[in-house]
Amino acid sequence: MTIAMIWLIAFAAILFLCFSRWESSVSPGLDRLLPAVMKTHGDNRLVWSLALAVLGATTLVRPVDMLLTAIVIALLVLVGRKLAGWAMNKVDM
Repeated sequence: MTIAMIWLIAFAAILFLCFSRWESSVSPGLDRLLPAVMKTHGDNRLVWSLALAVLGATTLVRPVDMLLTAIVIALLVLVGRKLAGWAMNKVDM
């Protein structure tokens, strides 16, 4: 129960900070990090604030789980890129 309360407090704090500082720091920061297709351009304030709050609160409560998830995703991306490169070499047009 304690972990759930800590997660809820962290979620509320991060959501409040992201939502209140959207125009000054969060939206420009996201636009610098994201590819052109995903840029916010100031829109979707609620969606991005909720997503950042969930990720931030989960990282605060369970950092090892988030680190292992990031490692697994990175390995899957690496294997997928290698397989795609190998397949493109085999399909020589």
